[in-house]
Amino acid sequence: MMRRVLYSLIPIYLFALYFYGIRLIFLSIVVFAGGILTEYIMEKRVKKNVSEAVLVTSLLFVLSLPPLTPWWVALIGIIFGVLFGKEVFGGFGRNPFNPAIVGRLFIYITFPNIMTLSWMVPGKFGIDVITTATPLKLMRESNEAFDIVKMFFGFRAGSMGESFIFLILLGAIYLIYTKTASWRIMLSTFLTSFILIYAFYFSGIVNYPLQYLMSGSLIFVIVFMATDPISAPKKQISHWYYGIIIGVVAVLIRTFSLFPEGTSFAVLFANTFAPLIDELVSLKKKVKI
Repeated sequence: MMRRVLYSLIPIYLFALYFYGIRLIFLSIVVFAGGILTEYIMEKRVKKNVSEAVLVTSLLFVLSLPPLTPWWVALIGIIFGVLFGKEVFGGFGRNPFNPAIVGRLFIYITFPNIMTLSWMVPGKFGIDVITTATPLKLMRESNEAFDIVKMFFGFRAGSMGESFIFLILLGAIYLIYTKTASWRIMLSTFLTSFILIYAFYFSGIVNYPLQYLMSGSLIFVIVFMATDPISAPKKQISHWYYGIIIGVVAVLIRTFSLFPEGTSFAVLFANTFAPLIDELVSLKKKVKI
């Protein structure tokens, strides 16, 4: 299962490599080394092997980073994510939270200036690029509109893997076809976000709803992080409630908080309630019986 997630991320990684070049390669070396070594040290204590899951965590983490993230910040993030997002709970299969999100949010909160100002316009192998704000930030601050086609194909500032919507959607199709990820979580999260964003649009709170949906990490997180089978609920009907929670919280944080991006916060919040959702669903079935 973990290997299929890696396969679905390879096209996104290759496109990110074309746009960001040596920056992505260098950060990948640092992140994979830090993630694998952290899990190795922890698993060796209990005589277990390193799992393939740490490769998925490391790849998701590096693709979620702004392109100008310093290497030492990336290293701190992946170590924290693997250690406190997974290993302290007993390792693979026991973590209640998505480790990549735990690491990403830790450095996002700890180094806010670095993590919110390290953007740049993508270029060929990272050559002749300029720093800029993300579309999501600009839409919030100045109501600036963006070309939907360019946003769909990744020609905008953002984290290194979040911009390529067309590849993310292809990855989603592959994960659903191979029964690797829950289509219920993807659909419920996206529909909830879509409905709430358009409700805010008609209320005059949000401008450019389609651009709002396609900016930031919303689609990337929905497909690859919200669907994490370990930290998500286990029952199929629970997936609908879980997705609704993520969609509502993500849009509310995006719209009303100081943070321009809220999807990762929303997934971490929903992770907290995943076991409770399963418990309530089971209790409801017993009551009906």
